[in-house]
Amino acid sequence: MINNFKLLQLKEEFIINLDSLEYKFMTKVQEKSLPYSLEGKDVIVQAKTGSGKTVAFSIPVVNKLNVKKFAIQTLVLCPTRELANQVAIQIKKLCRHIHNVKVLTLCGGVPFKPQVASLRHKAHIVVGTPGRVLKHISENNIELENINTLVLDEADKMLDMGFYEDIMQIIESLPKKRQTMLFSATYEKNIEELSSNILNEPIFIQDEEVHTNEVINQKFYEVKQEEKSELLPKLISLAKAKSVLIFCNLKISCEKIADEIFELGYDCVILNSDLDQKLRDETLVLFSNKSYPIMIATDVASRGLDIDNIDLVINYDVAKDEKVHTHRIGRTARAGANGIAVTLYTKDEMDKVLEIKEKFPHIVFEKTIQEEDSYKLESLYRTLYINGGKKHKLRAGDIVGTLIATANLAKDDIGNIDIFPFHSYVAIKKEFEKTALKKLNQNKIKGKFYKVYPR
Repeated sequence: MINNFKLLQLKEEFIINLDSLEYKFMTKVQEKSLPYSLEGKDVIVQAKTGSGKTVAFSIPVVNKLNVKKFAIQTLVLCPTRELANQVAIQIKKLCRHIHNVKVLTLCGGVPFKPQVASLRHKAHIVVGTPGRVLKHISENNIELENINTLVLDEADKMLDMGFYEDIMQIIESLPKKRQTMLFSATYEKNIEELSSNILNEPIFIQDEEVHTNEVINQKFYEVKQEEKSELLPKLISLAKAKSVLIFCNLKISCEKIADEIFELGYDCVILNSDLDQKLRDETLVLFSNKSYPIMIATDVASRGLDIDNIDLVINYDVAKDEKVHTHRIGRTARAGANGIAVTLYTKDEMDKVLEIKEKFPHIVFEKTIQEEDSYKLESLYRTLYINGGKKHKLRAGDIVGTLIATANLAKDDIGNIDIFPFHSYVAIKKEFEKTALKKLNQNKIKGKFYKVYPR
């Protein structure tokens, strides 16, 4: 098969790196936007999360990078720390064929002073949240004069979170001569206004596959409020889902549903705005690596989530409007995969439902939920916590190597590995959890003993 990234006339080593990352064919968003963005043109891209947009803006950033010029050349703004971290990881992967590229994240929720120290040591690319980036600008910690590219990722979410003024202040500090790429799931008046103020003769690109019925199968069920929790196992069974995200409107509802689901024999985690950053990170790790196959979340807490392979989204509560509904269902059917989104509503919520139906005319209204007793959702993995991370020079390969050598695990027995500055997580097939826990505590990883705990 021909790797059609070759059509972009990238350097051979860049094509080889893309191929090693299993990027065989461009997504629609990449195919439409890259010919323009690689020419240095400003672009506005309307595309849902999971459409390949991160690669779409990262390829031009990496392609034009001058690694010998040790100065910030690209600034990427994201709505949340989680998304910023994920974007930074993706850019680092795309830079693997270039030596000594420094990608720095500047986000809230983590200590400020270490970021100041990192900025003193320079960087090529900065990925951050508007509030924290603006704070560094206001304290003269960051040099912006060499920036030639600005990316606004999930611009609609940043505006929803009240970042308009912050974004405009940041842009006032940037060089006027630059390329700007704006990515947004929606293109409403606020995005139109923002883009008209900051882009120069932009090319507008729309992904026609944004939340189409062929990709996301949407079903609505009218139910009584007190029936909702007992219907969840049936919905999960009917979809044969392995990963489920349940949305609620209130934090107190998350706690209530979690208790009810646990009593029904399911493992779940909760994501709400009460969690501090470390617990939030751990919750996302446990869900994304399938140790806990169900996550219950509020809309505020779920902003900026970038988790693949969510089979089923359940709107336990109807979203407050079609914009929030679009955001919710976009968590499934990512990167061209199919997904199912189910909404439970009561008679009193029909006005909201009809508003959503105007945006999504292919919604199916179901009367009953079929029984599927043969399927039971179970977690395939367990997660181990290791009290060592990036600051200890710990890498995923070190953990894998120790597990294979000491616990006799096969590579397929080891799932996701997430490495943070001072700690790490590794997913292990649950039948090997006790063996892996014992061996990691008894043996050195990269020449050093670490404490390992189950999660």
